[in-house]
Parts: sequence; C-alpha cells; structure tokens
Amino acid sequence: MNLRVMERDDVDFLVESLNDIDFESEFLPISQTSKVDALRKFGNPSQVAIMCERRRFVIEKKDGTRIGTVAHWLAQPERFLEIGYDVARLERGKGYGTEAVQLIVDYLFLSMDVARIQAFTDVRNKASQRVLEKAGFKREGTLRNAGFVRGHKANAYVYGVIREEWKEPKILTKTT
Repeated sequence: MNLRVMERDDVDFLVESLNDIDFESEFLPISQTSKVDALRKFGNPSQVAIMCERRRFVIEKKDGTRIGTVAHWLAQPERFLEIGYDVARLERGKGYGTEAVQLIVDYLFLSMDVARIQAFTDVRNKASQRVLEKAGFKREGTLRNAGFVRGHKANAYVYGVIREEWKEPKILTKTT
C-alpha cells in the first residue's frame, strides 16, 4: 500500500468517491460535490473546512489503484490534529485502513510538534474502531448527537493518541 499527497490529477477520483454512496461508509453523512467545487477547494485549501486547513492523501494499492483517502486538519491550532479516512467498500477488511492510519500518525508525529491526534467514529462502526485501536488510539469518550447521518442523529466515539503513548514509528522507518 502507498500513501501519497493528493494532487490535482486526483480530483476526479475524489469527486467520484464523495458522490458514490456505495464508496462512502454507511456511517458517514451523504455529501455531494461537483468537480468545479472540488477544483476550487483544491486550489484554495482554506475553502475545504472553515477555520482550518485540510490535507488529503490518496491510499493506493501497490499497483497504483486508488482505493481511498486519509486526511488531517487542525482541531485546535498548534496542539492537536484530527484525522479522517475512508476506503472503498470492496477493499475494506484487507488492512488498508489500518496501514493508512498508522502511516499518517507516524508522519504527523515525525513532522509536526503536536501533542495529540484524534478521530471520531460512529458508535456503530466497529470496523473503524478496530482500525483506530490497532493504530494505537484509545477510546476517550462518547459524543451524544454528534452528527446527522442518513436521516438519523448519530452518536460518536472520540479516539485519541498522544505523543507520549506513540513513542516510535510503527511503519515509517528512519533512513541513514
């Protein structure tokens, strides 16, 4: 598996995945976007999320097939980051999500001075909870009515990993 920064050439993949309710997890809100809007946001990262900058990465199989995305953004300026991820339905359960989360955590702790990385997951999403736990995250609490997902209010678990718990890269290795 490969994790790389999303480029302008990936906008078609991003739009297709965002607009395909079978790609997106059943635990995520349905969202639709146009290629024009995605390109505008891609060219101006501050448009992606209010008051924060979102960095997206593409999850690829070894053969270059794009199968998902992982992103990070500031949750509180200069102290913690939040991550989110999604893998195509047919590629779930193969370890790609876990590997992508481990890679992004290693990358963020090695390249930024942040105290913690956090993620939220629908309380019904057992697969996402396993991904986070395998990547070293701990469940820290429950947010009631944290979102509106496919016609229903949804509760979420908040997961976090702090720098002191992380200690060393799980996947990325030091070069000599």
